[in-house]
Amino acid sequence: MADNSDNKVTPASRQYPDPAKKLKDDVATTGHSWDGIEEYDNPMPRWWVWIFIITIIWSVGYWIAYPAWPGIKSSTAGLLGYSSRANVAAEISDFEARNEQFFVQLVDTDLEDLRDNDELHRFAVNAGASVFRAQCSQCHGSGGAGVQAAGYPNLLDDDWLWGGTYEDILTTVTWGIRNEDYPDARWSEMPAFGRDGLLDDTEIDQIVHHVLSLSGSDHDAQIAAAGAELYEFNCASCHGDGGEGDYFLGAPALNNQVWLYGGSFDAIRETIYYSRFGVMPGFETRLREAEIRAVAAYVHQLGGGQ
Repeated sequence: MADNSDNKVTPASRQYPDPAKKLKDDVATTGHSWDGIEEYDNPMPRWWVWIFIITIIWSVGYWIAYPAWPGIKSSTAGLLGYSSRANVAAEISDFEARNEQFFVQLVDTDLEDLRDNDELHRFAVNAGASVFRAQCSQCHGSGGAGVQAAGYPNLLDDDWLWGGTYEDILTTVTWGIRNEDYPDARWSEMPAFGRDGLLDDTEIDQIVHHVLSLSGSDHDAQIAAAGAELYEFNCASCHGDGGEGDYFLGAPALNNQVWLYGGSFDAIRETIYYSRFGVMPGFETRLREAEIRAVAAYVHQLGGGQ
């Protein structure tokens, strides 16, 4: 066998067809040509054309049946009057109506008896979690662990200021702490021993070492001994002789490793020197009673409710 001038294999019976030449002979072109490349005039498949026509007809029907065309203040409502926003509002109303019976029951039930009703307690905790995430997590964290650097208490332990019973937590959430909005807000105020000149720097350092000794933290025993008498005259009336604290007064315990603003030497010194004055808003006018009771139930079960 030998190649001919067209580089085709001979004999003729074994020549391969030229697809481009065959297509060019069978299909008309549009007459367009770019650098010798021609555009064939191939019609679209019939099924494709029909689908395109059907989609146009469908779109016209959709414009008529559903909201579609925007106006200045609203859009066309459509013959079916469909509204996804109205459907969502209807679903929310339906769930609120079903939950309302539990909210009513929650208000009528003594919180101390709440755990005796498993269904109601489960509802209160779930509803309270939702309220907590929306109203409380900004300060106390999404999981209730608090933010020590900012003085936001950890709600997961069993160390409570003003008590950790259902009623105690309910009162705290209702009226808040040291705010000026509610006369019944929790209130305590520690003197600023350094800023107001009640103690000098040496005396403050001695008290800091004594406070560190109460919690078993690293301290200078000799300096701490010197600070014991200063602590007795200036601090024990609120925090107790052994640093046990008094949660009825809102005075934190100092004999454990639970610290609101930190337990380092510098953090404790700053507390004694300048005092602390954390403020929590009350929710009596922000939430309805059932929601306050629900969030109290949620906080109570987080870890250390009394």
